[in-house]
Amino acid sequence: MLSVANRLAQLGIVLPDTASPIANYVPFTRSGRTVYVSGQLSKGAEGDVRGVVGVDVTREQAVHGARLCGINLLCQLRAACGGNLDRVTRILKLGGFVQAGPMFDAVPAIVDGASDLMVAAFGDRGRHARSAVGVFRLPLGYAVEIDAIAEIAA
Repeated sequence: MLSVANRLAQLGIVLPDTASPIANYVPFTRSGRTVYVSGQLSKGAEGDVRGVVGVDVTREQAVHGARLCGINLLCQLRAACGGNLDRVTRILKLGGFVQAGPMFDAVPAIVDGASDLMVAAFGDRGRHARSAVGVFRLPLGYAVEIDAIAEIAA
C-alpha cells in the first residue's frame, strides 16, 4: 500500500507550511482520536481564488479553489498527526462553503475538488460524509472554505 506522501508525490502535490489562523481560533483541535480542522480557504502558493462563483469566478476556478482548500486541510492534518499523514485512519466529514452568485447552484460540484483530493490521497480511508453550502460571503472574499473532521491512530 502506498503511503499518503507517495500518493501526493504521484499527484505532483508538495504540501506547503501550515497557514496561520486569520482570527481568534486554533487551526485544529483533537479529542481522543478525532481531529477537527478549522475552515481552510482557497489559497495557495500559485495564487488565491477569490470572488463570487458564477459571477467573478468560473466553475473550473472554484473547483481548483476547493482543491487548494483540500491541500491546506492536509497541511493541518499533517501537523495534527506529528508530521505523518499515514496516521489518518479516516476522513469522517468535510464541510464545504462556496461564495455563490444568485444563479449558481452547482455548489456540490465545487466541493468535489476537495473530496476528490481526499480520496486520491487516502484511498477508501478518504471517503467521507459531507455538506456543501452556498453562502453570501466568505472571509476576505475567498471563493471557497472547507473544514474537516478526521480520525487518527493513537
